Amino acid sequence: MAGWKSVQDRVELRNGCGIPCVGFGTWKMPQGTAGAEALHQALADGYRHIDTAAAYGNEETVGEAVAASGIPREELFVTTKVWNTERGYDATLRAFDESCRRLGMDYVDLYLVHWPAAQGPEGQWQRTNAETWRALEALYAQGRARAIGVSNFKPRHLEPLMAGADVPPMVNQIEMHPGCNQEATREFCRERGIVVEAWSPLGQGRVLADATLAEVAARYGCTPAQLCLRWCLQRGAIPLPKSLDAGRISENARIFWFDVSDEDLLLIDGLDPLGQSGLDPDTVDF
Repeated sequence: MAGWKSVQDRVELRNGCGIPCVGFGTWKMPQGTAGAEALHQALADGYRHIDTAAAYGNEETVGEAVAASGIPREELFVTTKVWNTERGYDATLRAFDESCRRLGMDYVDLYLVHWPAAQGPEGQWQRTNAETWRALEALYAQGRARAIGVSNFKPRHLEPLMAGADVPPMVNQIEMHPGCNQEATREFCRERGIVVEAWSPLGQGRVLADATLAEVAARYGCTPAQLCLRWCLQRGAIPLPKSLDAGRISENARIFWFDVSDEDLLLIDGLDPLGQSGLDPDTVDF
């Protein structure tokens, strides 16, 4: 990833589909004018990868901004996700139809299982995940989802899912930022050809005041936010920064003029826990 030049450079998934190496996250982005303005700014700054979810409540705004952009649909990469209350085969298919309706699209580029089922009697949650995944495989076979994957899955959730899957997950979107480097999950995914995406790559802004990150960023003449995003890329993950601020949206796209040294990557890897959301896939039960 060190040789890439822009947010539009693509990572190839296992099926040959290309996914832009930096995405624009939309968690907590409101419906309406403020959200639309942020999306228009992101597209103007070159982002072509937009990450949303049914649970974010802003799929309509994403779809309207994409339609108004004038950018050919095939040049954009749009991700959405099935929410926890819609797990299972039939419910997932209905949820996908609703997401497409809200987006105003007849296909999405990537469809994800938002959180694993991970609670309840042994075997029950695994069956729930398997049935949900079977729906994603059907959507993929129909061409309605160009790629399929999961979000917030640990190795213990991925292993039983993959054991019964006809199509292995292509992506795993996880919380990842300095102070939460997710090394074990990243390595598990790397060994199995699963591309990792990093949500909250700036630790919800809480990592940006860290003295070590500020010191390292100063050496490169970049901001701490740019350093965090560059660290994600060089650790093999696609960062999904989010902001409503036009200046920060632009800043987050400008991370291709410097490389972080191996020494500094290791320094960032070793930061104490910092900026975590507190959401654990083993205990989340929304």
